[in-house]
Amino acid sequence: MPRTIIPYNPRLKELARRLRNDSTLGEILLWKELKGKQGYGYDFHRQKPLLNYIVDFYCSELNLIIEIDGQYHNYEETHKLDLIREQELEKYNLTIIRFTELEARKDMINVLRTIEQHIDKINKNNAEHTPYPSKEGSLRS
Repeated sequence: MPRTIIPYNPRLKELARRLRNDSTLGEILLWKELKGKQGYGYDFHRQKPLLNYIVDFYCSELNLIIEIDGQYHNYEETHKLDLIREQELEKYNLTIIRFTELEARKDMINVLRTIEQHIDKINKNNAEHTPYPSKEGSLRS
């Protein structure tokens, strides 16, 4: 499946850089699990500008966005804005998974299990990528 190029507002690059340097504890803990292709063999980016938004984690190979929602996402107005944002991003065939900051801090095992289930589901629909390459046939002398 060819990779879709998703446009972004270039003015968001500096803000994204600042957000990477000012991550929440939940984002830091999840990033430790996903960085450097530790994320099930896929390359994730954090604080990635897409369209007019900055998403917490993004994997272009999977068309997957992971969001860690802080407490301000509990407010009705913010919830409405999140729904609009999701609808715009989903037009690009992106899947969005949301976790709370508390889940990322206190229940990382289940956060990772949920992410893995989404990746497995995506892989069943798209068999182009093998996230766990076979070690068979690789001899080291």
